[in-house]
Amino acid sequence: MSADYSHLCSAILEQCFGQVVQSVADCLFLANTRTLGQLVSATKLSRKEVGLALAVLVKFRLVDFEASKLNPSLAEYALRREDIISLLRYPRYVHLVQTKYGNVGASIAEELINSGSDTATGILIKCLAEGENKAESPESYRNTFLTMITDHYIIKRPELLVSDDQDEVVPKFESNECDFFRHPNIDLQLLAKIRKGDATLAEAKDSTMVWNLNYDRFHQDFRDAIMVDAIERKMGENAAECFRFILKIMYNTTDPWQRKLSNQITFVEIKQAIEKRSNNLDLMKYLDQYISLLTDDSMGFFRRVGDMGGGLYVVDMEHAFESLAFACVESVITERFGSKAARIFRVIRCKKYIEQEDLQKEAMIPSKEAKSLAYNLFQEQFIHVKIIKKPGGGSNGPAKAFYLFQVKEKDTVRMLLDASYKSLYNTIERSNFEKNEHKGLIEKSQRLDSIVETMKERGDSEEYIAEIVETFTPPEVEILNKVKNRIKTLSKAELTLDDTIFLLQMYQHHCTSLPTGIRRFK
Repeated sequence: MSADYSHLCSAILEQCFGQVVQSVADCLFLANTRTLGQLVSATKLSRKEVGLALAVLVKFRLVDFEASKLNPSLAEYALRREDIISLLRYPRYVHLVQTKYGNVGASIAEELINSGSDTATGILIKCLAEGENKAESPESYRNTFLTMITDHYIIKRPELLVSDDQDEVVPKFESNECDFFRHPNIDLQLLAKIRKGDATLAEAKDSTMVWNLNYDRFHQDFRDAIMVDAIERKMGENAAECFRFILKIMYNTTDPWQRKLSNQITFVEIKQAIEKRSNNLDLMKYLDQYISLLTDDSMGFFRRVGDMGGGLYVVDMEHAFESLAFACVESVITERFGSKAARIFRVIRCKKYIEQEDLQKEAMIPSKEAKSLAYNLFQEQFIHVKIIKKPGGGSNGPAKAFYLFQVKEKDTVRMLLDASYKSLYNTIERSNFEKNEHKGLIEKSQRLDSIVETMKERGDSEEYIAEIVETFTPPEVEILNKVKNRIKTLSKAELTLDDTIFLLQMYQHHCTSLPTGIRRFK
């Protein structure tokens, strides 16, 4: 993990949980594992503060712990570094759930986000207590919760093992993939009693089953949306719908986070699925042509590998995210250095190795300009130089060297990913600075809005309300509007940067052998 990612994680944790949790997490970030005593001495915090911070991080599934190998009576804590950036994606998770399951699903997702993890009965009690969806019955909440478990958006955490060994101080957990999505027994009658105060949560049958959001299931949907949107922009809605059905069929036989290629899919399977579930007559009529369009496309999302069953096909995740990631890299180069620099980058990447003289000819750019742009790209680490030395002929002079430009694809993506982490960190810090700098003005505006809303509810006259509003002077209004616009712009930048980070992380997962922390079940 880079220093830029470390700074970003620190800023996210401070924003979400405060400085104490941030200090403990920063300490864990610097080491693979640490004990409670080591954390107390390193952070200079009290034992109680460190313990509470660890409890929060464990509850939000950001820290794992197990008994130390050297001293089984001590717990060693490890930070799940890859999951910290998921805290920024909470609004996207809620929006996706709301799209699929409506307001009830969004309410459940929000409570799971706020709680970190909780029992099914506990989550439903909180959702019903809020009263945002008063028209919805407890049964609808229960059914939606169970549907989200079936669709893998909610996952069960490993259960605590009760041991007879009195010497075991560190808790152990049983992790069984078969139980991750087993439905809990939610008693609606007990739910009603708890709401009335006639029973407690400890009496619930599911009190030992703790649930949280399954981040990787959401990321699977985000990844699929990137691919489908790319196809829709290039080939149209029908081709995108066809590819969406292909992905659904793929998940029947393939691990969603398989790195390179999916298992094979036949044309007959695709045709049957579309005929059963689609109402698009054009897609059914010209299905073979849309399949050919997908397989012939240069992006390489879909490939034909055989002729059985009307044709055997695979989804090529490696080629797909290589194409998408380098389209992103070229876009960044175009924005920073212009279209000619992007052309030079494409030529070097296409040729693998190329000399300066050949580069300006292939790119059809004047010599002086080509040298300047190539130097800028080299300086910013978008391209690299490979030196090949030819041995000299004895006393005939020094050895001759050839300087070849090349693109080290993995290094380029890693560099851009680190730059994105740094930019996102700067965006968060700038947004926090704007909020703190104008804290008094923002709070005054919020108080005034609350007073005006109360006056309108009471039925006060418009003239009296206007007088109250005028206490906010025109210069203050102007400054506040500028601050709000800056914060809004920074928020949009955060979303855009997170999209770029997610795309480049998908490249690292599917196109490299680097450990990414992504797997089907955690």
